[in-house]
Amino acid sequence: MILEERRYTLVPGGVPQYIAHYQSMGRESQEKHLGPMVGCFQSEVGELNQLVFLWRYESMADREVRRKALMADAQFTEFRQRVRGLLVQQRNCILKAVAFPEGKQ
Repeated sequence: MILEERRYTLVPGGVPQYIAHYQSMGRESQEKHLGPMVGCFQSEVGELNQLVFLWRYESMADREVRRKALMADAQFTEFRQRVRGLLVQQRNCILKAVAFPEGKQ
C-alpha cells in the first residue's frame, strides 16, 4: 500500500472558494476514480492557506491507472479549470508503508 499526499497552497483567503468548488464538482469525480479519500486537512499553524489531501493506492501501477481515468473525466477537468486561479503551488509526496518485523512494534 502507498499513500499520496497532495498539498495545495492557495491564494490568501482562497481555501473556502476551493472547498466550495471541490464539494460541488471535484470530490464526486475524484472518489469515482480514486476511491474514498483518506482525508482532507487544512493548515492552522505554520504555512497557511494550504489544503492537504491523502489518497490510498495498492501500488504505483494502481495509482497510474486511477489517475489516468481521473484526468480523462470531463467533470474533473472543469473543476480544475475553475480552481486554477486559486492555486499558488502544488506538492505531491508518495508515502510507502514501513514493514516492521513480525512481533515487534
